[in-house]
Amino acid sequence: MTDTLSITSSFDAGNIRVLSTDTSGDIWRAELEIVADHNSDFYQWFHFRVAGAAGQRVELSIVNCAGAAYPGGWPGYQARGSADREHWRLLETSYSDGRLTIALVLNNIVNWIAYFAPYSMERHHDLVAWAANQPGVIHTELGLTLDGQPLDLLTLGEGAKQVWLYARQHPGETMAEWWMEGAIERLCDPEDSVARLLRAKATFHIMPNMNPDGSRRGHLRTNAVGVNLNREWHEPSPERSPEVLHVRAAMDRTGVDFAMDVHGDEAIPHVFIAGFEGIPSLKPDRLALYNRYRDILAARTPDFQTKVGYPVSPPGRANLSMSTAQLAERYGAVSMTLEMPFKDNDDLPDAEYGWSPARSMQLGRDCLAALAEMIDAI
Repeated sequence: MTDTLSITSSFDAGNIRVLSTDTSGDIWRAELEIVADHNSDFYQWFHFRVAGAAGQRVELSIVNCAGAAYPGGWPGYQARGSADREHWRLLETSYSDGRLTIALVLNNIVNWIAYFAPYSMERHHDLVAWAANQPGVIHTELGLTLDGQPLDLLTLGEGAKQVWLYARQHPGETMAEWWMEGAIERLCDPEDSVARLLRAKATFHIMPNMNPDGSRRGHLRTNAVGVNLNREWHEPSPERSPEVLHVRAAMDRTGVDFAMDVHGDEAIPHVFIAGFEGIPSLKPDRLALYNRYRDILAARTPDFQTKVGYPVSPPGRANLSMSTAQLAERYGAVSMTLEMPFKDNDDLPDAEYGWSPARSMQLGRDCLAALAEMIDAI
């Protein structure tokens, strides 16, 4: 038995600052704060390790939540916890007066707590290494980030349609790379009929993680110098956004027929997509294909819905600094932003896991199946 409460975030994607601890009572308590992204005011992602006496009840209060990037994301939210870093369950969580309080019992002495199930850079490298060794997959290092990390592109398929899938422009949205793992595994399965059809009709260009620096640093939304990559697509630069610069240059070489930018939303407890309705060169046939894809996906999986989402941009008012609008305008692509929840999917809640890595991976598989139903029309 020990009277020590240890809290640390000194690891890949870790983020928390310890303000105080109190182990004098029956319930051990700590006050914490989330650290803002470097050179930025954005913060909401947290990920840390808690160690202490087995069987000890602990209450952890994150005290600076009112100033987070999306304070509307806290009401109704539950943190994730894990003893083995594989299974991430919902924790007892409450929010009041700008404080998020997480309660748990240290049954396993060491516990990990996170805003959502983390997707580490080590797991990213394992995914890339596995995929790059599958038949027909080509791995390309597009360039390096500002921290010197590689930007990994996976290319597979022999068809004429050019499909781009990319994730984690916002590094704290880890469900996006869990989605990628599910999608990549399906596309690489030689016995999967959806994968076989898609690879025959399209060439897939896949960026599992567009923001390795922010991912490793434990950022919510920005890269190594505090830049939101999804506001750089109109004019990326090597000083601010080499990630977008390299990816957009690759897209210029291939063209883009269909694109999906995979994200997570802090506040909305649903899965939904957002499109390109407000671009200056909007073409009715491309918008019809976007709507067709949305409707197919809604029919295919109860984890997706079309009633709740973001407001549609007025005609000619789309933000071309964002990738979905820029790709639709630049290439005539059927492009979209997919959003998954940090909370649960209120249409189909799971009291133990909430929205989870497994559901994110399954959605990746389902999104490919929806695309297979209309790939000839893209």
